[in-house]
Amino acid sequence: QVQLVESGGGLVQPGGSLRLSCAASGSISSLNVMGWYRQTPGKQRDLVATITNGVSTNYAESVKGRFTISRDNAKNTVYLEMNSLKPEDTAVYYCNLVQRRIRGGPSYSYWGQGTQVTVSS
Repeated sequence: QVQLVESGGGLVQPGGSLRLSCAASGSISSLNVMGWYRQTPGKQRDLVATITNGVSTNYAESVKGRFTISRDNAKNTVYLEMNSLKPEDTAVYYCNLVQRRIRGGPSYSYWGQGTQVTVSS
């Protein structure tokens, strides 16, 4: 099993910054992608950013140039640096890890419990 524990959410004013962290523990394969998603009430959970263990990244258009995803493979931890925050960034942010045990094998997805980010003056 894999456990994901997020931290770093909170209340910030528009234009401010926050850094989210997500530490993974348990049975973790080297064939994995970690990422962040966000969800507001009544809406689906949307991609924010992902990063492979080879540090290839992918971002939602709405956060490009403002958010930066990074990871520390030695610590199995992924980070999301969020700058120039806007009220529309307000959401619960979820950490995700998708991994395979072997190349071409089935993938398994794990989620953290979520951390609230509120952007408001």
